[in-house]
Amino acid sequence: MPHVQPEPGALFELATARIRRVAAEQWPGEPVTLGAHVPSVTGYVRRVHLGGRELFAKDSVLGLSLVSVLRGVAGGGGQVRAAQSAYASSPTSLLAREAAQLRALDAAGIRVGRCVGYRSGVLFTEAVTGPSLLDLITKDPGRTADLMSGALRGLAALQSPMVASVADTTPIAERGIDTTFRRKFNGISGRAYVTRLGVDRLDERARRGAVAVLGVVVSRLLKLRLLPAPGARLVVYGDLKPEHVLFPDGPDEQPVFIDPGLSRGGDHQDAAKLASRALLAVIATPPPDGAVLVVEGIDAFVHLQARHIGRAERGMWLRRLMVTWLMDSVNILSTYLAAPSALPLPEHALAVVESTPALCTVLDSVSATLAAGTEPEVAWRLALACVTRAATR
Repeated sequence: MPHVQPEPGALFELATARIRRVAAEQWPGEPVTLGAHVPSVTGYVRRVHLGGRELFAKDSVLGLSLVSVLRGVAGGGGQVRAAQSAYASSPTSLLAREAAQLRALDAAGIRVGRCVGYRSGVLFTEAVTGPSLLDLITKDPGRTADLMSGALRGLAALQSPMVASVADTTPIAERGIDTTFRRKFNGISGRAYVTRLGVDRLDERARRGAVAVLGVVVSRLLKLRLLPAPGARLVVYGDLKPEHVLFPDGPDEQPVFIDPGLSRGGDHQDAAKLASRALLAVIATPPPDGAVLVVEGIDAFVHLQARHIGRAERGMWLRRLMVTWLMDSVNILSTYLAAPSALPLPEHALAVVESTPALCTVLDSVSATLAAGTEPEVAWRLALACVTRAATR
């Protein structure tokens, strides 16, 4: 008989019990109150009030996304519970590595939501208040390039020996865009995954259209092989989404970073992730009367990052960035579309799902341009024009 897929309520109850138990073990005698659940497709996150402090508690189920677990990738509920007990005690679990990375980044002088405790598979971090990079871009679209560049300046110490050491000994390579894309869309299982997208999230007509387009886009991207970038592989932050960059002291002060995914990669990767999610946001939730300014700002930001690269290599750098952008967009759109209806999604995720037709149009157009071998700078201009049309639709 096929196994029964895990049920969200039961999975969340187990995660809540783990968080409560570990908090009591970590801080015996201190009053611990669990606050609201923070919707996420990756791990289970709760606000926690510890005495007078507000923290975030994160529990990772087998290092997989909640969408994958709830879709039965790790087996039924009983199998997941049994495997999680062993996984949570592993020194190489995802959150054990994230705790080590947060501590190294903090020690190197990069501002992060500090790790205040890690035990038995549960990570506790300081709550960081203040607007995100995405909030600031939405509020002031004309400063998009400056704000995005400021985010990367906040990571100036990323290549320090201390950070490089933890990136090499405890990397979180599974959060990498290319790694995720090839794992999701590999072979027969990847094709089967695409055919089921949107079952719980889209009406059947929209779903069939999205599946058809995404199947073609995935096929193109798998053929657009990303050759390793020349030169040394740098330490990359990895999961550099605009919502992971917070400005508690104002837009002109040093930002605070959360949810690292340190590993080694090309010098285009962090810029590509930041640009990818900013482009996704401007299509899904365009700022009133500011979408064109945001796209222009992303363009300026990307060219600022490439200014140190020789003319001969600049085209390949831009091509890598565009392929990485498309892979990241397909990764996250497919995750949201695969999410069962019982899994609460963040507000921005719901906006992305609602914008599926517009996003598919962009992904189809840009991937076709790249597959045709169009000169990278021309392809980039065409891509931005396509995004602008989608954002101002």
